[in-house]
Amino acid sequence: MTPAILLARKAKVSHEVLSYTHDPSAESYGKEAADVLGLDPRTVFKTLVVDVEGVGLCCAVVPVQGMLNLKAMADAVGGRKAKMAEQAAAERATGYIVGGISPLAQKKALPVVLDDSAPAYDRIHVSAGRRGLEIALAPADLLTLTKGILAPIGRE
Repeated sequence: MTPAILLARKAKVSHEVLSYTHDPSAESYGKEAADVLGLDPRTVFKTLVVDVEGVGLCCAVVPVQGMLNLKAMADAVGGRKAKMAEQAAAERATGYIVGGISPLAQKKALPVVLDDSAPAYDRIHVSAGRRGLEIALAPADLLTLTKGILAPIGRE
């Protein structure tokens, strides 16, 4: 049981937990989850921690098949520019390890921006806080639980 799953349960949000055996040699955690679980990769989202000038650390939640547009991310949170956060800083702030960082129930609640492609799906999948563990929930519920915002931050 992870803090992310406990939060969803406590909030009584409709969700489903999916697990698989993580392969340490996998090149992409999100792509691995989509492949192993047989999920549409457009519904599997990765959580990336970025450092936004003038704002600090933030979480970008984008489809695993695409990439994060750093300029769009900075614009979404009112910063000047963004860069990927150092791994140690991301892990320290969220309380999760890279490859298992969830946008939910982070140690320090970081601002969350969800890519605007998410509402096209009834449910999306994000890390449940551990490698090999995904949580499926409605995009609106993810935004509510994280106090996040929706913005066009992804690119193919």
